[in-house]
Amino acid sequence: MPRKLRLAYFAHTLRSDWNNGNAHFLRGLMRSLGRMGHDVVVLEPESDWSIDNLRSERDGERSLQQFSETYPDIRVSTYRHDCPEPERCFRERLRGTDVVILHEWNSPELAQTLLAIRQQLGYKLLFHDTHHRASSSPEQLHRFGLNRFDGILAFGDALCEIYRDRFGIDRVWTLHEAADTSVFKPHPEVQRQDEVVWVGNWGDDERAAEIGEFLLTPAAALQKLAKTTIYGVRYSEGALQALSAAGVTYGGYLPNLDAPLLYARAKATVHVPRQQYTGAMKGIPTIRVFEALACGVPLVSAPWEDAEEMFRAGDLRWATNAAEMTSALRTLLTDKAAAEDQALRGLETILARHTCMHRAKELTEICEEVMA
Repeated sequence: MPRKLRLAYFAHTLRSDWNNGNAHFLRGLMRSLGRMGHDVVVLEPESDWSIDNLRSERDGERSLQQFSETYPDIRVSTYRHDCPEPERCFRERLRGTDVVILHEWNSPELAQTLLAIRQQLGYKLLFHDTHHRASSSPEQLHRFGLNRFDGILAFGDALCEIYRDRFGIDRVWTLHEAADTSVFKPHPEVQRQDEVVWVGNWGDDERAAEIGEFLLTPAAALQKLAKTTIYGVRYSEGALQALSAAGVTYGGYLPNLDAPLLYARAKATVHVPRQQYTGAMKGIPTIRVFEALACGVPLVSAPWEDAEEMFRAGDLRWATNAAEMTSALRTLLTDKAAAEDQALRGLETILARHTCMHRAKELTEICEEVMA
């Protein structure tokens, strides 16, 4: 049995999921680490862009309350960005900690603070990367002083290779994202409706063409069979006009903890990977794939290479163009047996390989190795 560890995790925020898919996995990971018996604290700023934007949403305060009620076991300790002596601010909080983990959505200045007081407190310091900046904007990450960390946690093998090849860092471990199956699970008591749903943010037009081809075009073609609804934030006026032209309903911000019931009511959902995950970062699925399959909703994915063989044949369907996406969705909307069989296979794979408890055990082994 692994020994009890004292872990401190620095996150942008776990309280807010506004344009913050990292919160989904990290909530489940922290819960699972706690259930393993580890002493875990999450440190995050009192105020920052994600939680500030969330508070301005219609369901923002409800989302914050949902988090508190769903995850009372997660200990969140907040701090102020404007602390005049940051080393002093964190020194007492981290005293006695075995491993400190810094998520990459934090600042290089915080990294330097944690590196400085590590010399005094003796903890191990890991950097957790669940994004694509190491490939798309490496100059930003060089400011963190990553070669002075005790290791890197990367959410895919492709990202590990980037750290080894481009950054010259050898102590890199793969830690995939996964579904928090204590929350994301099927709801068989809910009746499915003739609806296709997609949860995702529009962002900076980096996948606007893909959304048009793999979501909007099929939605327009299947209007007589099913309603299509899209949820998310950062949709420009042009994006909203494109949705309307395709007959798609825009649902706005969706608290992530509402997603299980949303998936339970839908007959299908879609995965549209960002361009980085079809190129330099191929083989890395996003958190939405894990969560949708965990909820037992059939999923059809736009082109994406499962280079690490995360899933089995039949766990999800694949489409290489709009016509194939339309055909796959039509099958799931009209063939109940095929849809149920696919949903069951996807759920089986999640439960067997891709839960947050799986990742908590993997992270524990990594921490033990780093400490040794």
